[in-house]
Amino acid sequence: MKIFGRKPTISAWIGMAIVAGFIFMAIFAPWIAPYGEAAVVGDTWASPSTSFWLGTDNIGRDMLSRIIFGARTTISVALLATILSFAIGMCAGLFASIGGVVVDTVLSRFVDIMLSIPMLVFALIILSMFGSSMVTIIITIAVLDSTRVFRLARAVSMNVAVLEYVEAARLRGEGNWYIMTREILPNVLPPMISEFGLRFCFNFLFLAGLSFLGLGIQPPEADWGSMVRDNARPIMNPMDPKLTPLWPASMIALMTIGVNLVVDWILSINARPSGASAEM
Repeated sequence: MKIFGRKPTISAWIGMAIVAGFIFMAIFAPWIAPYGEAAVVGDTWASPSTSFWLGTDNIGRDMLSRIIFGARTTISVALLATILSFAIGMCAGLFASIGGVVVDTVLSRFVDIMLSIPMLVFALIILSMFGSSMVTIIITIAVLDSTRVFRLARAVSMNVAVLEYVEAARLRGEGNWYIMTREILPNVLPPMISEFGLRFCFNFLFLAGLSFLGLGIQPPEADWGSMVRDNARPIMNPMDPKLTPLWPASMIALMTIGVNLVVDWILSINARPSGASAEM
């Protein structure tokens, strides 16, 4: 089986299997979770057993069920934020490449100002002011992350915007939107696809960090970052240490590794010379 004209490497297959597993978990969470997302079914921080395979959390909810439902929440919010950030950043970056010196300067300086403020601090201020609803979290992460997307989109688009076929489109009288979407965009997609995976990983980890700090996904919604925070105390109990917070932390690490394995394979495809054999 070939994808993008290349056979996936073993590491890419492993990454795709990990990502596919989490996507399956997220889609079918209500049917595969043994208990409800917020159902209190046992004692506080109960040890793993046949009834609770990963034990229970700080108020007696099944950890396995919370992790399964947390996949749906964490992955969907990070994915929507990444899609929105690319919609904003790529449109702005492509427009900056063909809009002239004034447009490019205004957009670039605005992005520089945004980048001068630490992203976490900026997000904490916005979420403290407007609350931590899912819509607010998605928009906040997307707007802040779009500045990184803008810089790459502008850089790769600048190299394409000066080529002859783009100049020919201008001479034919084509508008900016046509040039952006039909002449430039198809030729900058490979690096942007790779960047999408990397930005998803960053947003996924950033969301987990916000939840760990208490400003991300709010209860009773399950979220891996908040699950680590809520269950951190028992691991430090010298008399009866429990591994409860390690389960959601492991899911965060595993998802990140899976996406990075796939992205590394895509990057290796883009980095190969055009004359390289497709059977490599």
